[in-house]
Amino acid sequence: MKSLNRGFTLVELMIVVAVIAVITMIAVPAYNEQVRKSRRGLAKSDLLELTQCAERFHTTNGTYVGFDAAAVCNVNGRDDANTYDFAAAAITRTTFTLSATAQGGQTDDKCGDLGINQANVRTHSAGTAADRCWE
Repeated sequence: MKSLNRGFTLVELMIVVAVIAVITMIAVPAYNEQVRKSRRGLAKSDLLELTQCAERFHTTNGTYVGFDAAAVCNVNGRDDANTYDFAAAAITRTTFTLSATAQGGQTDDKCGDLGINQANVRTHSAGTAADRCWE
């Protein structure tokens, strides 16, 4: 009676391992980029919400002076991954600038830190086109 050897050779197993490694090398960076893009989208949404809060504060008080984003809007800390730190700066009677500074793994994002002011001028700290980061 002839015995049948069933199983995989070492070469076949190594080919499977190599294919899985190649797929992983492609998939993981793409996944991480999508996660960063999603977190950037949340930060942009939060900045726009802060802008609306600042405008409501200005409508009520006739000035931006005294606007405290954390107290008025409660946006800071909503992102449980702590990927951006929100701040208001350059606050005068007629102007303000809001920023979202990337934290942790989000610092690898292609757009870097985000910003917006009272004239709806949107900025970022990376070398890519601003419209790409704010679309």
